[in-house]
Amino acid sequence: MPILPTMWQSEEEMGRAVSSCLTRVFLRMFAALLVTAIAAYAVASSASIQLFIFGNTAVFFGLIIVELILVVAISAGINKLSPTTANVLFFTYAAINGLTLSSIFLVYSLGVIFHAFAVSALMFAAMAIYGAATRKDLSTVGSICFMGLIGVVIASVVNIFFMSEMLDIIVCYIGILVFVGLTAYDTQRIKRMLYSANAASHEVAIKRVSVVGALSLYLDFINIFLKILRLMGRRR
Repeated sequence: MPILPTMWQSEEEMGRAVSSCLTRVFLRMFAALLVTAIAAYAVASSASIQLFIFGNTAVFFGLIIVELILVVAISAGINKLSPTTANVLFFTYAAINGLTLSSIFLVYSLGVIFHAFAVSALMFAAMAIYGAATRKDLSTVGSICFMGLIGVVIASVVNIFFMSEMLDIIVCYIGILVFVGLTAYDTQRIKRMLYSANAASHEVAIKRVSVVGALSLYLDFINIFLKILRLMGRRR
């Protein structure tokens, strides 16, 4: 149960309440990553499930479409969803994402995957701590990173046709910078949303922010991990 501040609470007490809520956001995100990892490893350990998912185009792209629908449903409909429903959708998304991401076990060695995960975790943690601690407004950073994200998406689509190895490498490096910046920005944005919800003593709003915030950070981490993995795998 989040700590809900009252009108007489001091700034220090409010800070502790927000920090407690922010910790729950990260714990929810890490739990989702664990669900993804378990689902991915389970698929990678079963040849029949691999064949069912990756040997059937309709199944694979069906899972991708379901993932997109879940992300939109959580992000766009968070104010209409109950916290319980939002949590169920979030962890369902994490599990399905694990099914599709299980392909990395077929492409990369476990050593490379663990190495990429460790590097990603360190980068993510450093930027999350910075985003939570800095007093500097990171809104400009968020805007720049969002524009950079659009550029990365466009460049990735274009490279499907050109298949340029150099462009792929450049896109990976820029993508890492973009999502590292978004990690700091999203952490600060979530902290501010939690501050507002706590100030209003709105328990449901706090829970909703916790879910949508965990989703944002989860997506930041996954994208950092996949791009670092791609670079390390290419190097190997």
